[in-house]
Amino acid sequence: MGIIQRVTTWYFSKNALPYWCVLLLDCAIIVFSGMLGTYFVQGGTPLQGDGFWRHLLAITCALPFFIIGMRVFRTYSGVLRYSSFVDLARVAGAVAIGLVCSLILDLLLPKGLLPDLRIKSMLISSAIALILMWAERIIVKSVFVTLHRIDNAPHIYIYGVREGGIGLAKSILNENQSQYSIKGFISGDNEMVGKYLLGIKVYAATLDVVKQMEADAVRAVLVSPLLSESFRERQDLVDAITDAGIRIMMMPTAQKWDGKSQLSYSQLQEVEIEDLLPRDEISVDMQAIGELLANRVILITGAAGSIGSEMVRQIAQFNPKHLILIDSAETPMHDVRLYMKNNFPDIQCDTIVSSITHQSHMDSIFAKNRPDYVFHAAAYKHVPMMEDNPSEAVFNNVFGTRVIADMAVKYGTKKFVMISTDKAVNPTNVMGCSKRICEIYCQALNNAIVEGKVEGVTQFVTTRFGNVLGSNGSVIPLFREQIKKGGPVTVTHPDIIRFFMLIPEACKLVLEAGTMGKGGEIFVFDMGKPVRIADLAKRMIKLSGAKNVEVQFTGLRDGEKLYEEVLNDAETTKPTVHKKIMVASVREYAYEEALANETRLYEVSRKYDDMETVRIMKEIVPEFKSRQSKYEVLDVESAEKEEKEKSKEK
Repeated sequence: MGIIQRVTTWYFSKNALPYWCVLLLDCAIIVFSGMLGTYFVQGGTPLQGDGFWRHLLAITCALPFFIIGMRVFRTYSGVLRYSSFVDLARVAGAVAIGLVCSLILDLLLPKGLLPDLRIKSMLISSAIALILMWAERIIVKSVFVTLHRIDNAPHIYIYGVREGGIGLAKSILNENQSQYSIKGFISGDNEMVGKYLLGIKVYAATLDVVKQMEADAVRAVLVSPLLSESFRERQDLVDAITDAGIRIMMMPTAQKWDGKSQLSYSQLQEVEIEDLLPRDEISVDMQAIGELLANRVILITGAAGSIGSEMVRQIAQFNPKHLILIDSAETPMHDVRLYMKNNFPDIQCDTIVSSITHQSHMDSIFAKNRPDYVFHAAAYKHVPMMEDNPSEAVFNNVFGTRVIADMAVKYGTKKFVMISTDKAVNPTNVMGCSKRICEIYCQALNNAIVEGKVEGVTQFVTTRFGNVLGSNGSVIPLFREQIKKGGPVTVTHPDIIRFFMLIPEACKLVLEAGTMGKGGEIFVFDMGKPVRIADLAKRMIKLSGAKNVEVQFTGLRDGEKLYEEVLNDAETTKPTVHKKIMVASVREYAYEEALANETRLYEVSRKYDDMETVRIMKEIVPEFKSRQSKYEVLDVESAEKEEKEKSKEK
C-alpha cells in the first residue's frame, strides 16, 4: 500500500507524463487486447508455442495502424488526469482507424503469411482495447480527484446544477492543485434534489442546507453566474449563509458569462455588499444608442463625478467625434483626462476645469464647439452641506443648470439630458428642492420652444433616480471605512430605507432615456426594491468578518427623510418601451413664470440670507416641506398664514 501511495504521489506531483509514456501504455493495451480477443474467439483455449508467437506477430503488424490513429487524434497529447468526454471520443476514433486498416491489411496479405485474424477476433480485440483505454483515463482521473478531496482544501458548496454550476465544478476537479473540495450542490429544482452530479450530492435551496454546510465544515458557496439574480432574491438564504460565517463567491457585476465559453472558478471573487443587493438585470439597446451618438459632438458637465465619469466611459465606446468634459474638480478631472488618453487616444477630448456658473466661459465653449448632445450631471448633491449653504445650491444647481440650458438653445444643441434625483419629489431639503426647480425650468423651456415662444431646436429630457452604489460620499464607502477602523458603523435611523442602483446601470438608463425622449419628459427609473440601511450595515459587518463592530444610530440629519419617493403624490407615470423607465406626468409651469421665479431666487441668494433664500424656494415649490431642519419654522409660518387667509375669506 505504501508503494502504491508513493507512486501515485510521485505521478500527481508531476505536471504530466511525457507523451511517449502515454503512447507506450496505449500500445501495450492494444497488444494485450489483441491476444485476449483471440483467446475469447478460440473458446478460452490459451495460445501455446508457435501459435502464440504467430498471433503476437500478427497483432504487432497491425499495431502501426493503431499508432497512426493515435497520431491523427493525438490521444497521447492530453493529460490523463484531466480527461474529458472529448478525450474519450478521440480514443474511439483512433481505435476505429486501427481496426479498419487492420482489416484491409488482412485482406491484402497472402493467405498463410500471417494467422487469420478474422473479423470477429478483430472486433472483440478492438472493443477490449477501447474499454481498457477509456478505463485507463477514467481511473487516473478518479484517483486524482479522490486524492485531492482528501487534501486539506477548504470545503465548498456550489449554488446551481446546470451549465454554470457544472462548469464551476469541472474547473475545480480538473485543477492540478485544487483550491477547493466540493462537498455538495445547491439547487432550486426539486427534481435534482437528492441526486448525484459528478459523484457529489445535490441539496435543496432551503435554509436547512445551511445546517448541512455547517456540518460539512463548508467555508464558501460558489454561485453560478447564470443564477446570480435568483440568488440575490433569496435574501433569507443569503442572510443565513453570511450569519454562519460562510463566504459567498460570485462573478463580479461588471462581468457577464455567455453560458457558452469555458467557465473557471477563478473568475469568481468574494462578494462585496453591492453584489448581494437584490436588483433586476438591466438591459438596453446599446447599438441603437451608439448609432445616435457616434461621430457626434458631446458635452458632459460634472464629468469628473461618479455619474459623469461613467457617462464618459460609456459614451467614449461609441466613437463620438468630439468630447467636451467640464468639471470644477481639478484632480478627478486629471484622472478622467488620463483615462481618455490611455484608453481612447483617437477621440478628440477637451477636459475643461471650470464652473458651469461662469456664464461667459460656458458661452465661449458652446460657441466654439456647438455640441449635438449635452449630458448635464454637474450638481451639488450632499443634503447636509446644501442645508447649510442654500445660496450655493441655488448658484450651482439652479443657476448653473439655467446657464447650460440657455447655451444649448442658443447654439442649436439637439438634445439636453439633465440628471435629477428622487429627492426632487416632495423635497424635504434644499438640495432636492434645487433639483426640482431645475426640472421645472428645463421642462418649461422645452415647452416654450415647442410653442414657438422661444426660438430653438433643443429637446430637454430629465432623468430621475435614487442612490447609486459606490458614488462619492455614499453610505457604502463610508461604512466600509468605519468597519476598517473597528466601528461603530453610524446609521441615522433604524427604519431609514433607500433605493440603490449600480452606477453603470444608471448611466445606461440615462443614455436610453436621453435618446428615446422627444422633449419635455421627466423619465423615472424603476430602482427595484428598497434597502433598509441598518440591514445593509449589519450585512457589511458580517461580510467583512469583523468582530465586535456595533451599529450606532445617530438620528436623522438636517433635511433627511426616512424614505425617498420617485413621484409626487399628484403625479402618475406612463410606461415606455423600456420596462425600467417610466414617464412622469408632473405639474408644468409657463416659461415666463419659471424664468421669473429663477431670477428672483438668484437675486435673493446673492444676499446669502439662508432663511429668505429657502423661503423663496418654498414659494416656487409648494410641496417642499423641511424635515429635521432649521427651515421647518418657515413651514409653520406658511401654515399659519394660510389659516389667517382662510379665516378672512369666511
